[in-house]
Amino acid sequence: MNNINWMGEILERRDEFIADLQKLIQIPSVKTERGTKEAPFGTHVKEALDYMLSLGGKDGFTIKNTGNVAGHLEIGSGDGLIGVLCHVDVVPAGDGWTHEPFGGELESGKLFGRGAIDDKGPTMAAYYAMKIVKELGIPLEKRVRMIIGTDEESDWQCVERYFETEEMPDIGFAPDADFPIIFAEKGIADVQIKLSLPAPDEAAVTMIAFESGERYNMVPDFARASLLIDQNHTLFLQNYTEYINESNFEGNYHIENGAVVLEMKGTSAHAMEPDFGQNAALMLARFLSNQRLDTASIAYIDFMIRYFDGDTRGRALGIAATDLEMGDVTVNAAIFRYEKGKSAQIGVNVRYPVSFSFNEEIQKLKKRIQKEKAELSVISNSEPHYVQPDDPLIETLKRVYEEETGKKADLLSIGGGTYARALKTGVAFGALFPGRPDVAHQKDEYAFVEDLFQAAAIYARTIVELAGKNEKE
Repeated sequence: MNNINWMGEILERRDEFIADLQKLIQIPSVKTERGTKEAPFGTHVKEALDYMLSLGGKDGFTIKNTGNVAGHLEIGSGDGLIGVLCHVDVVPAGDGWTHEPFGGELESGKLFGRGAIDDKGPTMAAYYAMKIVKELGIPLEKRVRMIIGTDEESDWQCVERYFETEEMPDIGFAPDADFPIIFAEKGIADVQIKLSLPAPDEAAVTMIAFESGERYNMVPDFARASLLIDQNHTLFLQNYTEYINESNFEGNYHIENGAVVLEMKGTSAHAMEPDFGQNAALMLARFLSNQRLDTASIAYIDFMIRYFDGDTRGRALGIAATDLEMGDVTVNAAIFRYEKGKSAQIGVNVRYPVSFSFNEEIQKLKKRIQKEKAELSVISNSEPHYVQPDDPLIETLKRVYEEETGKKADLLSIGGGTYARALKTGVAFGALFPGRPDVAHQKDEYAFVEDLFQAAAIYARTIVELAGKNEKE
């Protein structure tokens, strides 16, 4: 099937592809905790799943909904099963967009919107790859199944539920990261730190509350602190304004129910590389660390600064490590919640290479921070995923990528976690091409439509190579 012009087939369906993707992006499929039996992760997430299943039904795919949290679209026949694992949930939009986050606007060859590159655009590329293979009537001796998840950005309950009752693919790929091929993914752990603080005392400034962050896998782009200021309000606010201006930050303040509320805007980024973002919580904490706060508040702020400010590699925590293939341990201080006299918590995302002894190092860390009256608990931990570089799956994907693009298919490792790790033998395969900026989880997220078309062409040929009948010369 090397003689098929896959890109040409995609371009014949260009307008239809874009329209279908825009409709998917226009669904604000952010997970909510207020789910129902019919929509466990929220009505919009369910709507996105239903949308993809309806596309498959219209185009003659075999479709199945699994518990309203996942589903699949299938083509082909035979005993073997190739998995293509995608997701239609997205992280919250965040602030600071210049395009409508759920508008699907097309401008200068870019399609904007939350999920454009993570993962609705690549999902649609894989869908059209399957659609073209089906429409061309190419015989397949294996089944090809797109498995659609709805909780990838949070807890992965969707794939856990799916594989309780559904067949595990023999091999597969996830179009949810970078080209060429990602054969290794770091372990991903969410941990929570609870601090026991001294009782608040009388002070010039008393912090009532501090809040920042929504998800473990995002650098927080907004922080808010509520304060009672005993005296010199004007001077305090002047100092805050000077701090913002001198640091070239974006922040403001207002009065709410008698309290002074400080707000700070940062830059969101994916937790796999926190240095790509600006942590709003730590930006605000730097200012507060130099103020005459009450004892409890300063203890909380001091802990934040000492362990996380300017340190995304876990040096202060004592867990810094690196690996030749998979890189550094990374630490994203993601969720901050402080309420005067009630609670003081910090949620942290830790990503680590296969050579890092997670359980052993976490036990050591627990003992270290206990000395500061802090308690650490592991909320979740997904171990590293690794496929041997000489695996036949990787060899096939390398050949397809190189022949379709004319470029070398280097093997990559990442700090992100994709559905590939849900498979016994699976890798992440696109759809972000080398040299393109990674704007996943950032404001004004976008995908180049021509890149999505090329990804679809690569996926179509890959499907035929993996599942098609062998041709005799």
